[in-house]
Amino acid sequence: MSWFESLILGLVQGLTEFLPISSSAHLRLTAAFSGWEDPGAAFTAITQIGTEAAVLIYFRKDIVNIISAWSRSLFNKEMRGDRDAQMGWLVIVGSIPIGVLGVTLKDQIEGPFRDLRITATMLIVMGIVLGVADRLAARDETGGKHRAIKERKTLDQLSVKDGLIFGLCQAMALIPGVSRSGATISGGLLMGYKREAAARYSFLLAIPAVLASGGYELKDALEGGHVSWGPTIFATVIAFVVGYAVIAWFMKFISTKSFMPFVWYRIALGIVIVVLVSMGVLSPHAGESAG
Repeated sequence: MSWFESLILGLVQGLTEFLPISSSAHLRLTAAFSGWEDPGAAFTAITQIGTEAAVLIYFRKDIVNIISAWSRSLFNKEMRGDRDAQMGWLVIVGSIPIGVLGVTLKDQIEGPFRDLRITATMLIVMGIVLGVADRLAARDETGGKHRAIKERKTLDQLSVKDGLIFGLCQAMALIPGVSRSGATISGGLLMGYKREAAARYSFLLAIPAVLASGGYELKDALEGGHVSWGPTIFATVIAFVVGYAVIAWFMKFISTKSFMPFVWYRIALGIVIVVLVSMGVLSPHAGESAG
C-alpha cells in the first residue's frame, strides 16, 4: 500500500465510519474503483481504532461516568441502581452478539462477505430499512392531522432486551454495506427510541466491539507481518482527525434533520454497483489480493 492510498483510505474511513453508509463498504469500493488491492478486513479493523479513539474523546464524560459507576457497583450494592452503572452492563450485554458472531464468522468476513454484489445488496436493503425507520420516527415526532405527537424513548428506558436487539443490529455490520451506525440506529428507531438516543447508544456500543476487533487484528498482523505498518498507522491517524470532526457534526445533524439523504445515497450507490458488476465493468472481487 502506498502513502497516497493510505491517505485516501484514511479520509474515507474517517468520513464514513459514523455516517449510516458503511465505512467498510466505502473502503472496499474506493479500492475497487481505483484499481487498488482490497485493503482487507485487517486494515479496516485497525483504522477503526482511530475513529473509535475519536468516540472516546468526544464521549469522554459519559464514558468516565459509566466506567466509574459500573466499577463501584461491583462492590457497592447501592450503586447498582445508578443509571450509569446499568449502562455499563447494557453496553456489555449489547456487545455479546457481535463478539460471538465476529469470531464464528471470521473466515466469511474476510472472504465471501467482501463480494461487491453482497455489498451492493446490503447498501440497498439497509437503506430501505433506514428510510422506513426514519419515516416512523418523523411521524411520531411531528404527529399529523389525525395523530398526536408520540413521545419516543430515551436511554433511561433502555432495557436488557432492547440492548440485545441493538447488539444484534450492530452484529449485522460484519457484512460490508450494512453500516454499524446505520443498523443500530435503524434498530433503535424501530424500537421507538429518539434519534439522539439511538445514535448515542450506537456509538457507545461500538467501543468494545471495535477496540476488541482492532486489537485482535493488530495481534494477528504483528505475528503474521502482513500489514504495511507505516501507511496503516498514517491512515489510522487521518481517520481519527476526520472522524472526530464528523461525529461532532453528525450528533448536531440528527437532532434536527432526517436520515433520508443517506437513504437515497445508499440506494443510488448500490444500484450503480449492481449495474457496473452486471455489465462487467467492475468485478465482484475487484482489487482482492491473492491471499
